[in-house]
Amino acid sequence: MAEQENFEKEKSTGPEAQKDKGPTKGILPWLVTAVIVVVLAVAGFLVGRLFGTRGPAQTASAAEPSNPSEPTHGLPPAVRAETDEGWYYDMDPVVANLNEPGVTRYVRVGLTLEINRLMAEKEGKIFLDQKKPIMKHWLTLYLANQTVEGIRGERNLLRMQAQISDTFNQGLFPDSKPRIQRILFKEFAIQ
Repeated sequence: MAEQENFEKEKSTGPEAQKDKGPTKGILPWLVTAVIVVVLAVAGFLVGRLFGTRGPAQTASAAEPSNPSEPTHGLPPAVRAETDEGWYYDMDPVVANLNEPGVTRYVRVGLTLEINRLMAEKEGKIFLDQKKPIMKHWLTLYLANQTVEGIRGERNLLRMQAQISDTFNQGLFPDSKPRIQRILFKEFAIQ
């Protein structure tokens, strides 16, 4: 009987028993570490979403170029528009198919251009009327390259405003100061 107990004792503490327990001990710390990392990542994401800067504070800085020499810098857009002595130019709506494979989706966009005081209104309207076909062409090409997910939401609309403004300013007024201050959406429909 004593031999049998010694045999059982050796069996439970022998090299084969340690092999069985070894991998379990090696996996457990890695598993605990992985769970902790995932929990911390989720917590960081949630804290960022809850307390991160969103809305007007973030979008205003992205949409408006900072120019400290401009006397109206930092004013709300409505007040700044009144003091800038700029003017507005309405464009006809543009319809373009979106870049969505397998599905026919389109967007209809009507724009108003806010022109700064560097361009006189009378001469500027004549100039923009002459360039309207080119601007519609550029806008159609730009929109045709967009996807539904790429144009939804405030952040994407602000990005689009900046890109359209840059394209129009570079194409219409190369090697000069930008004349188009902002692009305003007067119509925006996805079908």
